[in-house]
Amino acid sequence: MSQNPTKHTKVLIIGSGPAGYTAAVYAARAMLNPILVYGSEPGGQLTTTTDVENFPGFADVIQGPWLMDQMKEQAKAVGTEMIEDHISSVNLKSKPFEAIGDSGQKYTADSVIISTGAQARWLNIKSEQEFRGFGVSACATCDGFFFKEKEVAVVGGGNAAVEEAMFLTKFASKVKLIHRRDALRAEKMLQKKLMENKKIEIIWDTVVEDVIGDKDPKNVKGVKVKNLKTNKINEIKLDGIFIAIGHDPATQLFKDQLKMDKEGYLITKPDSTETNIPGVYAAGDVKDKTFRQAVTAAGMGCMAALEAEKFLSH
Repeated sequence: MSQNPTKHTKVLIIGSGPAGYTAAVYAARAMLNPILVYGSEPGGQLTTTTDVENFPGFADVIQGPWLMDQMKEQAKAVGTEMIEDHISSVNLKSKPFEAIGDSGQKYTADSVIISTGAQARWLNIKSEQEFRGFGVSACATCDGFFFKEKEVAVVGGGNAAVEEAMFLTKFASKVKLIHRRDALRAEKMLQKKLMENKKIEIIWDTVVEDVIGDKDPKNVKGVKVKNLKTNKINEIKLDGIFIAIGHDPATQLFKDQLKMDKEGYLITKPDSTETNIPGVYAAGDVKDKTFRQAVTAAGMGCMAALEAEKFLSH
């Protein structure tokens, strides 16, 4: 295979989704001719979210994949070069910065915006994936609304699980928190609130073995659980199940080059998307484990592009 000549750009955006696409729109409009490299799942987590009701500007329910398509087309229309490639290594010590794709293509850039996102961790049972979007979700703030007066369960024991369980009590008639251990990892204040909430029941020492539901129309009817102390199998009737066992940011690529927290999220300066390397910015779920919303990711993409523009003009 003949080597493609190196592609140089003022702004290289790694990863698509609300952060990457918004960064691209702003960078392109600033005449920076950005290159956006997207992997095998363009649009990120939103492409697995069907009904989106909380993105500002749309009074009617919109579809996640459609929204991502629109953002992509908008970024293209204003002059972003889109390339499907998987960046396999980066060198942020060199000037200009360097990235190499699986395709063998070498990219050099004066600034880099990282918007590689995060993935929810799943239980990895077949039935869970089958009913994803049909009663199985990894985002209570996205989908809680659809479970008014219904019974749901949250799986997990950390802060996220406890917060999701509490949030769901606004809609659901009953929330069961299923945790594999006999104590929660969540912070004490949160645990206290949880225990005081009459709508929540905690099921200890228990793992989900299977999601049960109807095939046509697809919907969740319950879960099969196993008590780890007694090995007893039970069925719990439910209308929905929320998996809250954490997210993994896609930051493997930047290990030992960029500062990250112990969970692997990139660390940026306060009120900024700048990482510890000037000219390298991080936007969206790759650095945000607090809000994780499409609109906040888009906001950070805008910030990153404006910061990159300022950096390049000096």
